[in-house]
Amino acid sequence: MKSTPLILLFSAAWFVQACTSSEGNDKALVKKSEEIPVKIIALTKQEVSSVIETSGLFTTDDETMLSFKTGGVIDRIYVKEGDAIKKGQVLASLNLTEIEAQVAQAKLAFEKAQRDYKRVENLYKDSVATLEQFQNAKTGFDVAQKQLEAANFNRSFSEIRAINSGYVLRKLANEGQVVGPGSVVLQTNGASTSNWKLRVGVSDREWASVALGDKATITTDALGDKKLVALVTRKSEGTDGASGAFTLELTLQESSPSLASGLFGKASIQTNRTQHVWSIPYDALLDGDAQSGYVFTTNDSKTAIKTKVNIGSITRQHVLVTGGLENATSLIVSGNAYLTDGSKISVLN
Repeated sequence: MKSTPLILLFSAAWFVQACTSSEGNDKALVKKSEEIPVKIIALTKQEVSSVIETSGLFTTDDETMLSFKTGGVIDRIYVKEGDAIKKGQVLASLNLTEIEAQVAQAKLAFEKAQRDYKRVENLYKDSVATLEQFQNAKTGFDVAQKQLEAANFNRSFSEIRAINSGYVLRKLANEGQVVGPGSVVLQTNGASTSNWKLRVGVSDREWASVALGDKATITTDALGDKKLVALVTRKSEGTDGASGAFTLELTLQESSPSLASGLFGKASIQTNRTQHVWSIPYDALLDGDAQSGYVFTTNDSKTAIKTKVNIGSITRQHVLVTGGLENATSLIVSGNAYLTDGSKISVLN
């Protein structure tokens, strides 16, 4: 009978120890389950050349808006949009009825002034006319002569001629339409002889890093996989009023007759400026924009730290970070979608 209390005592002790051990195992499992598996890479700073990715439209350096110098009724337009034109070719003309009448009036006035001048000149030689009368007649003759020249000049610009060989881009008026002096009738370019350009927009920071003569590679869907070599030939000194961006002109270094004005093109500008950056994968960046974003880093492979970074540029393969990772040793590149600042992590091999 005395052994029974001892058996009960040992049973109770074993039960307490078993419960304690079970509780410890459960806490270990819970702690283990709270750790989020991630993959990390080491962070190293590197020196890279600044590359600017941008896009724009193709154009030429001699796109011209053509118009009549004098107003009137359009008599004929001899071309259509897309037509090839040659230098000096007549593209459009006005109805000359009114203009010919103005030339005839100027010619009659000139002939009368010429007769009056000759008559007063002879009288002056015979001392019949005064010097003042002679000078007034000479002035009237000169004025009439200049008016006739102006009338003939206006008649010569009552037709539009191509100033370069190229193509008709747009037709902005029709036959029979009344147009005023300087009203645009046709838009042309000299694509057959001039260099093609890609006009692109960049930010102020990108504008500052680009220099004249920097090389660029241009692609367009119209040419498939073909890459065009270009140089930066112009930097705007002010922002575009419509887009608010700075404008760059990239001039092609080869002729390409397959292009057309207004085609969309993409450009990669290789600048001479180098910078020290961290190159990180796209997947590591969260909540990013063109200026900044967030990543998760770790220094002890146990705790995730949410870190704000400054984005220098975005290439086809990586995001270039210019600041924010100075105090970090490793970058979390997988599993970061489940993390918050201070999350416990376990690193996967």
